[in-house]
Amino acid sequence: MKEFVNNIFSVTPQTFTQFALEVFHYQYQNNSVYRNWVNALGVHYSSVQSINDIPCMPVSFFKSHQVTTGEFKAQVIFESSGTTQTINSRHFIKDADLYRQSFIKGFERFYGDVKDCCIIGLLPSYLERSGSSLVMMVDELIKLSGHAESGFYLYEFDKLASVLKQLESRQQKTLLIGVTFALLDFAEQFPMTLKHTTVMETGGMKGRRKEMIRPEVHEILTQRLGADKIHSEYGMTELLSQGYSDAAGIFRTVPWMKILLRDEDDPLRIKQEGRGLINVIDLANVYSCSFIATDDVGTLFEDGSFEVLGRFDNSDIRGCSLMVV
Repeated sequence: MKEFVNNIFSVTPQTFTQFALEVFHYQYQNNSVYRNWVNALGVHYSSVQSINDIPCMPVSFFKSHQVTTGEFKAQVIFESSGTTQTINSRHFIKDADLYRQSFIKGFERFYGDVKDCCIIGLLPSYLERSGSSLVMMVDELIKLSGHAESGFYLYEFDKLASVLKQLESRQQKTLLIGVTFALLDFAEQFPMTLKHTTVMETGGMKGRRKEMIRPEVHEILTQRLGADKIHSEYGMTELLSQGYSDAAGIFRTVPWMKILLRDEDDPLRIKQEGRGLINVIDLANVYSCSFIATDDVGTLFEDGSFEVLGRFDNSDIRGCSLMVV
């Protein structure tokens, strides 16, 4: 698989199906958790001929099983956030550099060279625990940016406000990426006008504030921070790739990641567009499971972009960019 891994980030829409089927064959043969799931569904290995045929494994398996393709000692273990009443997902990472390549290439595809941007992380709930894939991503972007003002902020809102005003005065391209509750708290205490700063919410109140729908959150942030629009990130512990939205909560993915929809009553019935439960194919997950059936309800559009509408039934509230509507 070494040659395959080296080519993941050169996938095109024309070659995606070929890559996905190759990963399916590899993971079916080398991932016992995934193989047992495919067999339990009654899907015959040889009958899988297209991406719509590939069974997606419930994301909850990352809570109950060690989901790995092949045997290896994990370089890092990512763990989802949660409450004392929930069981957290654990994602065993064979090659941390594969994750770095995925988020760096993904970020630069949407936002340009990270060296041109000052990166500011407002992620208190994530920094207060270990094993966060989001913290690793933002930390690496901070280091790559090379800007003196790049860094994490916990609850130092007055210092953050001062830094943002300085950056704005210099017309410095800046990314302020934050967990939703912290961005709302900051915006309420320090309203300002940000014209050269991209504000990106990663979702989640983490029990700190009442849950709000995304349009309501974005309206408050645009009004109080003077931003034209609020960006969003769609990512989760169980994925090594991300989707990004630059307006109205409509997400787009990198070429090595694809969104499909499944019927709410039949997990093997795949929809090309419309509303349903979100399946994710993430080719960067080659050493865990690339075919994930999430608990998110969404809308898929003809151009491959998608919208997250909320969670299905009583799924645990956790992760990034997930607000119940």
